[in-house]
Amino acid sequence: MPGGRRSAHQRVVLLGAFAPSLVRFRGPLIEAMAGRGHRVFAASPGIDETIAQQLRALGATPVDVPLVRASLNPFSALATYRALRDIFVRLRPDVVIAYTITPVTIGALAARAAQVGRFVALVTGLGYAFTAGREPRRLLTRLAAWLLYRRAFRAVSVAVFQNVDDRREFARLRLLPRDLPTGLVNGSGVDVGHFSPAPLPSEPNFLMIARFLKDKGIREFAEAGAQLKREHPAVQVRLVGWLDRSPDAIDAAELQRIEDRGIENLGELADVRPAIAACSVYVLPSYREGMPRSVLEAMAMGRAIVTTDAPGCRETVIDGVNGFLVPPRDAAALLVALRKFVDRPALAAEMGAASRRMAEEKFAVEAVNQVMLDYAAL
Repeated sequence: MPGGRRSAHQRVVLLGAFAPSLVRFRGPLIEAMAGRGHRVFAASPGIDETIAQQLRALGATPVDVPLVRASLNPFSALATYRALRDIFVRLRPDVVIAYTITPVTIGALAARAAQVGRFVALVTGLGYAFTAGREPRRLLTRLAAWLLYRRAFRAVSVAVFQNVDDRREFARLRLLPRDLPTGLVNGSGVDVGHFSPAPLPSEPNFLMIARFLKDKGIREFAEAGAQLKREHPAVQVRLVGWLDRSPDAIDAAELQRIEDRGIENLGELADVRPAIAACSVYVLPSYREGMPRSVLEAMAMGRAIVTTDAPGCRETVIDGVNGFLVPPRDAAALLVALRKFVDRPALAAEMGAASRRMAEEKFAVEAVNQVMLDYAAL
């Protein structure tokens, strides 16, 4: 349930692990909080002057924090805890809203030590630690994450999830205290004005936007896309994204092999709208998500979606209406879905229109932010 008694002009820290996400994913939330008269501090590691200027334009004060992403080193975790505790003591926030694992877990413990009144944990997905797999590093990461979450959630005021599967999984793993309020929100939402419908290309064109991780389904996309191009050489299959430092990332040599199979790599783009406008179908064969932002952006621009029947992904598609759901880790099933758009060119326009309607009705950022503001009692 949305909680807490509202009061005007509160001090709010929005804490993330990746500086660009503060602007791209949380910019409208910052504007909404600042617009209500709250003093907003946007905190993350790696805030350069460009991002700092963007955050100030949104109404926030940028705060660079020495937060270590995805580290199993206990000394690094302790240093992050102490740094966050000191920042919270200095800023004296009434509310902290944190998203992704390190800000949520270490941030919650630091906020309790600094006597912050309200801590909102936004669980944006289970990530590498809890995605299926039994590699030694993943198992060790899973154990560390379990221990951190279990302890941190005792210091959380409300835990907000982006899909019911993640909330159910956290309950199954006994990470949620029985008295901890929980809630659901439709991802980070999408600005349906900024991501507006664009005319479809004349020929089938398939696009995937993601970090180049195995768990994002890049290998399945490459396999299905390469086969489709062998059958229909005029079809375009494109990637937007970048090589990541995650242990789940593919390496540069594998990326080159994917490109050699005819998959065009556009690299990392500051503005993905031209790439989405150039595609007719958006594809994300991810194994698990919180709520995939790239899919919401493609829906808002009127694109049919092919994604997996997996947590977070399945919430964005009504199978056969605005796209198709396929099993995770199944390149053959993905290929079958992609072929439908080549065999029936009108399908992309029909399903794209349905995607746009869903984006407006379910995922508009104004409605999503209102839910977050209610949970934060702002």
